[in-house]
Amino acid sequence: MRTLCPNLDREDALETVLEVPVPEEMISSNKHNSWQTIRSWMLRPPLDAAAVSSVLGGRTAEIQFLLGVIAAPLIPLPIRCDRTTVGDNIKSCPIESSMAKYIVQQYVAAAGGEHVLNSINSMYAVGKVKMAASEFLSGDDLSLGNNSKAGKLKNMKNGRGEIGGFVLWQKRPDLWSLELMVSGYKISAGSDGKVAWRQTPWQHSHASRGPPRPLRRSLQGLDPRSTANLFSNSICIGEKTINGEDCFVLKMEAEPSTLRARSSTKVEIIRHTLWGCFSQRTGLLVQLEDSHLLRIKAPKNDVFWETTMESSIQDYRTVEGVNIAHSGKTSVSLFRFGENSESHTRTKMEEIWSIEEVDFNIKGLSMDCFLPPADLKREDEGSGVINVADCDDLTKNGGVPYKFMANSYRVVGGKGGSKVVAVDEE
Repeated sequence: MRTLCPNLDREDALETVLEVPVPEEMISSNKHNSWQTIRSWMLRPPLDAAAVSSVLGGRTAEIQFLLGVIAAPLIPLPIRCDRTTVGDNIKSCPIESSMAKYIVQQYVAAAGGEHVLNSINSMYAVGKVKMAASEFLSGDDLSLGNNSKAGKLKNMKNGRGEIGGFVLWQKRPDLWSLELMVSGYKISAGSDGKVAWRQTPWQHSHASRGPPRPLRRSLQGLDPRSTANLFSNSICIGEKTINGEDCFVLKMEAEPSTLRARSSTKVEIIRHTLWGCFSQRTGLLVQLEDSHLLRIKAPKNDVFWETTMESSIQDYRTVEGVNIAHSGKTSVSLFRFGENSESHTRTKMEEIWSIEEVDFNIKGLSMDCFLPPADLKREDEGSGVINVADCDDLTKNGGVPYKFMANSYRVVGGKGGSKVVAVDEE
């Protein structure tokens, strides 16, 4: 990862520290042109509403779509940070809960032990990502499966996809800051313990509805203590084999009160479920999956969106006594239904991520590092929809057919939201 950008005007001048490190893959053989491109990203003005709303399909719209959905999702519910292990009496719980507590205890031991996890008060991680929208189906194509004429959009195995990097700072589960940049477009997100927020070049900063929740990316093998606290109140629903590894499956459901707090007058969060698969051999978390269903209220027919996100967590390495996952893959499926079959859509995307650097107990990491942006707007009204699209046909260049509307905190789209193809209620 490159952290410094050379001064292209004077060779004897100081280099510029990049806010987000740049993966080596983004520096081509012609380094001068590569650094010129990166400098143009830093000098790029924010996108205004007219510029963004004129984009239909193409690479820019696809990058915005990817960042809005997969860059900084939150987990279903807040995590208590005043405890680090399962403290309840296992014998007094129902069998499903007691099994889950025992599995979490084994996970704590495998991740480094209670004493080591309790000694961590902050963390820092730098990583790189590669993401792409891999499939888009609509109407009758949904029943055609792999033979669909809509077909695959990109395949990262062939080297295609958007490359970028991220920096994550965290002091508690509800005190975190993320900056992620892909192909020159940056999304910032964070929580100061009172409100969670996000900021993009095409939209003003806005707050998430409901209580602040931890970043999902942190629970992908980076924060064992929060993972243990999250699943301490889960239930064990059985076993599952993942890549030849026998695992226990733990399940968590967001409480109705949490769902109501995240809902609004136009969008109702119906459910949000989280599953964690823990290896029976190592005790470590090897897969994290969550699914949530929301309803967009429209004058005629309500539109439903089901989002499923599955992350495989791999390459555990010991860092200062803590087992940290250093790579993985996240797959996302967005399914829209509720009206006639012609308007149904399914979009798939994926992200391959790796951790390049991680450290704990960062000196000087104060509350000032987690302050929200000055232009933060709370969503007292509106749905919190940040990815809105007006979809008709696939674009000629093979990109995702999305038209992104800037500064939009409401459901927009033709015929009462019938053409909204991507939403994120965060």
